[in-house]
Amino acid sequence: MTKTSPLFVSSGDLIADRRYQWALDLVARGDLAGAADLLVQTTELAPDFAAAWFTLGDMRERLGDRDGAVTAFARAHDADPQDRQGAELRLVRLVAGKANPAMPESYIRHLFDQYAGRYDTTLTEHLRYRGPAILLDAVEQVMRSLGHRPSFDEVLDLGCGTGLAGAAFRPLAGRLVGVDLAPAMMTKANEKGLYDETRIAKIEDYLNAAAADDAHYDLVLAADVFVYICDLAPIFAGIANILAPGGMLAFTVETHAGDGVKLLPTLRFAHSENYLRRLLDASGLAIQHLAETSVRSEKGVPVDGLVIVAIAP
Repeated sequence: MTKTSPLFVSSGDLIADRRYQWALDLVARGDLAGAADLLVQTTELAPDFAAAWFTLGDMRERLGDRDGAVTAFARAHDADPQDRQGAELRLVRLVAGKANPAMPESYIRHLFDQYAGRYDTTLTEHLRYRGPAILLDAVEQVMRSLGHRPSFDEVLDLGCGTGLAGAAFRPLAGRLVGVDLAPAMMTKANEKGLYDETRIAKIEDYLNAAAADDAHYDLVLAADVFVYICDLAPIFAGIANILAPGGMLAFTVETHAGDGVKLLPTLRFAHSENYLRRLLDASGLAIQHLAETSVRSEKGVPVDGLVIVAIAP
């Protein structure tokens, strides 16, 4: 997912709310300049109207007014400290030298909760998403190379969403656990009856709790999940703590030709191969399979990615 609908919370001023809605109508008709003018009027009426400031920032950026966009996104962030629309991420794209932030939990929840009803169709039909199939093939290749039948007693699906990866790996799992941050996505997953247990939680929090409970998994999956996490060091360390001896971590990421982590125009993080190798090695996980791939398309163009399977000692 790359774009959310504007998060509307009433400004408390009926006239401001109406002008905001009129501005959205102009956006839908392609009149960005007219929308920007209306949004300026809206923010004058309601100076703390975060949705109006955010949408104004979007209009100004699309119209080529970088400085104006920076001002508007900064005001949106100030008006909504939870940053439910990702104003800080937009600022990173506009302000040179600004460090990548952690993606706000409230932004991720809003992003996925609003798409839950059409998530599967959007990914598989419009974005040509094939992450679960790519992961399954990679895991089966590694298992065969080790002389084992592809079968796992305990499987953990991180960022399970609506259960697309869970459906692919259910036949290989004795027990399948799904973890996701967005309640609406988890509701869809539970409706499919794929998981033996589901938890609504932040990934790092779940991993820490699982380690404290001395839980162990034979396979941990993360299909198209790490694109929403900037710093993967604590995630890999947490996964290493709960993998059984010889247990596997299988995941996909978007990548780039440089080093480190890059925030893409889609507001998703791309992790370089060298970065991933360093972090996996530091966590004591040995790479058994690494291949270039594309798990989805963006505007009809395949997105550069990697599929990796690593094993615990």
